[in-house]
Amino acid sequence: MAAQALTTGDQGLPYVVFETSIGAFSVELYGRHAPRTCKNFRELARTGYYDGTTFHRVIRGFMAQGGDPTGTGRGGESIYGGKFADEITRELKHVGAGVLAMANSGPNTNGSQLFITLAACRNLDGKHVVFGEVVGGSDLLDAFAPGTPPPPEAKVVVAACGVMDDAAAAAAA
Repeated sequence: MAAQALTTGDQGLPYVVFETSIGAFSVELYGRHAPRTCKNFRELARTGYYDGTTFHRVIRGFMAQGGDPTGTGRGGESIYGGKFADEITRELKHVGAGVLAMANSGPNTNGSQLFITLAACRNLDGKHVVFGEVVGGSDLLDAFAPGTPPPPEAKVVVAACGVMDDAAAAAAA
């Protein structure tokens, strides 16, 4: 299913769909636990901020990081005009593959960069804001690992990213 960006603005829509060079996957957002983080991510997705970006850092058995328009791991901005505070909660942890979290350079340095875990990463608990999980297309997580199709030199590119409010459609992505 194609990602469809809605033009209604931030209404707490709980799903974001990524169309990538390896296929589509969708994430459910945890707006109740991380409202500012989810709002930032939804708005960046809705406005096309992530379109054309890559997952620039992939570590087998750990995570795939993206969301940086420069592709260097040093760029990216939030909708808040700079970095914003962590919303770390004890209820949400890096328990397995498919956890969506903010990449940062230390406490309270969230911007646009994110990562998706490829395995449990409990050492990251309390250091990165968990704000969602992959709910559709999770079979693609294996394709992020270097050495599996596509080959490591082929970067995973985000063709489009959109916001959805339909759980069934998001899960079918």
